[in-house]
Amino acid sequence: MHKGLAALAMGACLVHGGAQEAAAQASSAQAAEAAPRQVRGGRPEKVAEGATELMAEMRDGVKLAGNLYLPQGQGPFPCIVMRTPYGKDAMFASPAGAKRYTDAGYAYFVQDVRGKGRSEGFYQAFVNDGFDGYDTIEWMARQPWCNGKIGITGGSAMGITANMAATHNPPHLTAAFVVVAPSTRLTGSFIGGAFKQKDSGDWSRGQGISEEVIARSAQNYPDSAYWATTEIAELRRYIDIPMYNYGGWYDIFNEGNVRNFQYLQEHGAKGARGNQKLEMGAFGHGPLSGDIEYADGGRLGANEQEIRWFDYWLKGIDNGIMDEPPVRAFMMAASRKGAASPKNRWMSFGSWPPGSREVNYYLQPDGGLSTKAPPADAKPITYRFDPKNPVKTYGGANLTFERGPMDQRPIGERQDYLRFTTAPLTEDVVIAGPVTMELWAATDGPDTDFMVKLVDVYPDGYEAIVLDSAIRTRYRDGRKPDEIKMMTPNAPEKLTLDLWDTAITFEKGHRIAVHVTSSNNPRFDVNPNTGEHPGPNAKLRVAKNTIFLDASRPSAVKLPVLYLPEAAAAQ
Repeated sequence: MHKGLAALAMGACLVHGGAQEAAAQASSAQAAEAAPRQVRGGRPEKVAEGATELMAEMRDGVKLAGNLYLPQGQGPFPCIVMRTPYGKDAMFASPAGAKRYTDAGYAYFVQDVRGKGRSEGFYQAFVNDGFDGYDTIEWMARQPWCNGKIGITGGSAMGITANMAATHNPPHLTAAFVVVAPSTRLTGSFIGGAFKQKDSGDWSRGQGISEEVIARSAQNYPDSAYWATTEIAELRRYIDIPMYNYGGWYDIFNEGNVRNFQYLQEHGAKGARGNQKLEMGAFGHGPLSGDIEYADGGRLGANEQEIRWFDYWLKGIDNGIMDEPPVRAFMMAASRKGAASPKNRWMSFGSWPPGSREVNYYLQPDGGLSTKAPPADAKPITYRFDPKNPVKTYGGANLTFERGPMDQRPIGERQDYLRFTTAPLTEDVVIAGPVTMELWAATDGPDTDFMVKLVDVYPDGYEAIVLDSAIRTRYRDGRKPDEIKMMTPNAPEKLTLDLWDTAITFEKGHRIAVHVTSSNNPRFDVNPNTGEHPGPNAKLRVAKNTIFLDASRPSAVKLPVLYLPEAAAAQ
């Protein structure tokens, strides 16, 4: 997969909600990053080998360029389309990229989105992709080589363009196969209102975007009409087709595949409801870092189920795919390199999340983590958060730097980094589904951040990050303008952090841990604690942040615990 698959998506999402100046800078910089060799006029000097270039006219007269690859035999054929901001001729420089589709009997059409590659128009990331996707699919349906059955495919940025096209419900779009794509473009640049500094900010710096523009763009988390009119989550109620969502537990878009599936399977339009598939592997948006690997946990890229999916829906081949359970998920377990536990395995479920019981693991005043509620007189823990000395990032769901289940021990012992850990487990604890943290906290100023990690602690002490999340406290009640408010100094409030979904077995002898802090840099920008937005000119202050642990204000991580038949039989 292209090395910048999501970088463009995140950088462009970041800037397009800000000033027009940001959009202009980003567009030119991203075009330079993504395009192959250019000639005068900005068009690549040649079309990919083996392709026939065709121009599809959009409703406003703009013409978009696409490469057509046809299978052997007499048409018309069922068709598959992919729409890319990375340059159709750069991504598919030879027919090999299209061969898996043409060998299966499909016409394959890969198109440069508006303003990219050899297409006309001005590039605005994902702003026009709903309309252009609709027009492209309906244009294809009129071509002599197309039989009117059309599928759409793609991963990351191309997955976003696929989802956007589906929200406009073109009549001839029959099915989709979407790889690592979000339910909201926000997750490319923000988590809980905290800006993803390394993945979004540093990528933009690499494209020559100024610090002032980045700082303005990083303030674009509040809800607005800009977000609402192009958001998949706002528009997916109009999707009326079967979709196969394929994602990874450590991918930057983990939440998208899971939650798009959930919505469409349970609440979607007639053609979508009950016709969805979800597959979640143990991979990230690039190779995993650290001393843990999941050799059988799938990978980012082509999936053998894709052709089966299109064969069923576009060709009417009864290959059994719809007789199989709708959810296939990799259950992670202990998996140090060269010593993977047999409890790492693929599992099938009838829905997501599967039937589980939500179990509270409470933070204890002595640093423990237990299903037992804390005592009524438990004292809170206060630490000093100095934005000049942030906690360093080690792993997690990152794109442009080290990612995955990395060891958190290098963070060391810090007064602003709180570890809460169970005793060694006497039996396996198996979880599958969404993880939520309810954190009772206070700060002595108007605004601050809280960061939470779910960690699998190995018997030798290796602290493998499983999930993490953030909350910028001004957004604790939501993103709408009338929901954003500063904290009352030193007043305890319950903060809810969404850590997204996972499937993991915390094995006997391991320990479950929750780590709480107020910074995780460079994954997130650092809150100045003053009520100002982070930025090069923000004034900084040291915050006194407090975590409450008593029975009336219990802080707890909510784990979706599975009780599997084999576990019961072993007891």
